[in-house]
Amino acid sequence: MTRWLPRSLFARMVLVLLAGLLLAQLLSFMIYWRERGELALRASGMRSAQRIADIVKLLDSIAPAERARIVKVLDAPPLRISLDAPPLAPVSGADERAEHAARFTALLRRFLREDHPLVVQVTDAPPWAPGPHGMMGGPGMMSGPGMMGGKGPPLGPGTLPPGRHGMSFVVQARLADGTRVTFDSRQPAEASDWPYRLLISLTVLLAAVIVVALVAVRWVTRPLKTLAQAADTLGEDINRPPLDERGPDEVRSAARAFNLMQERLAKFIRDRTRIFAAMSHDLKTPITRMRLRAELLGDPQLRAKFVKDLEEMESLIGATLDFMRGLDDREAAQPLDIMALLESLQEDAREVGGKVRIEGGAHAPFHGHAQALKRCLGNLIHNAVKYGKAATVSVEDTGAQLRILVRDQGPGIPEADLERVFEPFHRLEGSRSRDTGGTGLGLSIARNIARAHGGEIVLRNLPAGGLEATLSLPRRAADVTTAGSAAS
Repeated sequence: MTRWLPRSLFARMVLVLLAGLLLAQLLSFMIYWRERGELALRASGMRSAQRIADIVKLLDSIAPAERARIVKVLDAPPLRISLDAPPLAPVSGADERAEHAARFTALLRRFLREDHPLVVQVTDAPPWAPGPHGMMGGPGMMSGPGMMGGKGPPLGPGTLPPGRHGMSFVVQARLADGTRVTFDSRQPAEASDWPYRLLISLTVLLAAVIVVALVAVRWVTRPLKTLAQAADTLGEDINRPPLDERGPDEVRSAARAFNLMQERLAKFIRDRTRIFAAMSHDLKTPITRMRLRAELLGDPQLRAKFVKDLEEMESLIGATLDFMRGLDDREAAQPLDIMALLESLQEDAREVGGKVRIEGGAHAPFHGHAQALKRCLGNLIHNAVKYGKAATVSVEDTGAQLRILVRDQGPGIPEADLERVFEPFHRLEGSRSRDTGGTGLGLSIARNIARAHGGEIVLRNLPAGGLEATLSLPRRAADVTTAGSAAS
């Protein structure tokens, strides 16, 4: 289920807000759709009951001879009136029609006295029969079997053909002199037409809320995105400008805490670098004195051992300083010709007897730190030549990423140590041991430089033998701008 959810906080918040809003709109529309027909029926039923009660009072107050003339005048849709309809049977049962009949009877009782017996039935309303001259209405309408004004069996529930034309309340009231007056009051059907005005209103409201939600969610999540970008670039430049401490209290607190953390990290690295630099400076003097004294030894074998130990100490001190310098490198970034850089390293390796072959090429300059990248690639190529006798460097440029693969033909590395070799001062047994002169910092320095450029270094053993180091460097906007300038 979670795999279908959006990955960003912005998209998830928008999804939750829109889902809640759509659900609320749907429920509101369903409630409205359910209640509108019932409310319309009640309103029209109140008007019909009022009119029937008034007609009953009118007919009860005039002479029987005048009633037929009055009924002829008042008999018109949606209320049909008859003085000669057969008697209606009282409604029995507890279905929906009986419930409507009871409600309509209660409405009539509000306007009529108890001395007017009432019988109310509910039937489906068929289409009105066309009257004279093609008009709808007039005496003689609804003539036919089971309808007032026509001949046929008594009118009762179910005698009218069902349809979607509304509902009829058939009311039979008894006047003071015993005359039965039958009314057929057509009630409007529950409106089958869609409430377009309501739908338009809901759509406008939904669109307005969506726009407001998008703006509000973007406004809320933007500081988080800025903080994430700052955290991502912190590893590339510990001395990057601090975050702007503006906005809501929570955002200001987070930005202030991030800036304080960055300041402490930068100070810690600077202090550690100064300590190692001071140690290096202090150690060089006694090492130099020891080297001079070693030259005065008369035993050649003992002198060679002293010189070897001193060279190892100098190598260890230099590698440690390089490692620390990689963490606090303030070299300015600039467009670099990667192929020229690799060719210079190839020439350096050839001078000491190493074999380096270069394949592929970069399509555009890479924006980075020249000396740092040279040290990074130099360490990878040096390891390949040293432990694998030869190195093959392949350059792959996809436009979005620059990949440099360094392969050797050596014995490889145990799978369990492919990540451990990046730990400072970690050495492997066998060919990659202290006897070879390694300090255990070359790969650590290379990975630190790669991560400072937003990239990564990964090691893997080749199926045919040997080790492959893959340096992945993402291209930035500066690379695209440089490539465009070069193309123009």
